Amino acid sequence: MPKTARRAAAVAVLALAVAGCGGERQPVAAPAAGPVITAIGEATSIPPPPAEREPVTQVAPVEVAITFPLTGSGQWMFTPGTDEVAGKSGRLMRYRIAIETDIDGVGPAEFAKKIRAILGDPRGWTAGGQWRLQQVGPADSADFTLYLATPASRDKLCGGTPDSYTSCRNGSNVVLNVARWANAVPNYGAPLEVYRQYMVTHETGHRLGQGHELCPGPGKPAPVMEQQTLGLHGCVPNPWPFPDGAREYAGPPGEYDDPIPAGSS
Repeated sequence: MPKTARRAAAVAVLALAVAGCGGERQPVAAPAAGPVITAIGEATSIPPPPAEREPVTQVAPVEVAITFPLTGSGQWMFTPGTDEVAGKSGRLMRYRIAIETDIDGVGPAEFAKKIRAILGDPRGWTAGGQWRLQQVGPADSADFTLYLATPASRDKLCGGTPDSYTSCRNGSNVVLNVARWANAVPNYGAPLEVYRQYMVTHETGHRLGQGHELCPGPGKPAPVMEQQTLGLHGCVPNPWPFPDGAREYAGPPGEYDDPIPAGSS
C-alpha cells in the first residue's frame, strides 16, 4: 500500500509518554499511551514525519517488504472497530489496534484482520470460557490498545530498560515490535506466521493476567507464556494456550535469565 494511502486510513495521534517495564519481562501496571488527539476515518492524510533517519528495510518471508525506521514519529493509524466478538462466555475485553505511520508494507485493514484471527482462534485465550475479545474503534472505551511500533517507539511505550528488540505488555499497552513482526527471531524453528501468533497471544496473555512459564521438558511444546523470543530451552514452538481447543496447556511458573540480543533487527 503506498505511504500516502496508508496514512489516509484511520489516523490518530497519541502521546508516547508512558512508564513501566520493557521486553517480555513480567510487566507492571502503567497508564495507557495517552488520549486520542484526533481521529480521522477514511479521510485525508497527515504530513510525513521529519526525515531524520535512514529507513531500515526488513524483508519478511512473505510477498511484501516491511520497511520502517528505527525511530518512528509516534503518530498512529487506528482501524475501525467491529461488532464481531470472539468467544462465547467470560469477561468481555475490548481492544484497539494502532499502527505507527512510519511502517510500510503493513496494510491497516489486513493487519487488523490478522490480529482478530489470532485473538479469535479457537486455540487462543477465548477457548477456556474466561474471556471474550472484541476490537473497537479509536474513540471507543477499550481495556487495552495493541500497537505495532517501531523499535524506539516500542521502548517508549514499554518503559523500563530499552532494548529495541522484544515486544511487551505495559499496563494497558500491548506492544508488538515491528522488527519481530517482520523477521521473527533466529532459529525459531517455525514459520513466520506461527511466531506472529505467538507474539500476539503471549503479550495479550500478560494483559489477561498471565505470568511467564518454563519449558516442561525437552521436545514438548513450549507454553505460550514461555519467553520464546529469547529461547525455547528444549521445547518446540507453540503459539496457543489451548493447542487442542479444549485443555489449557501450561508449564511451571518462572522465567529464564536469557540475554536480550543487541540491536533491533
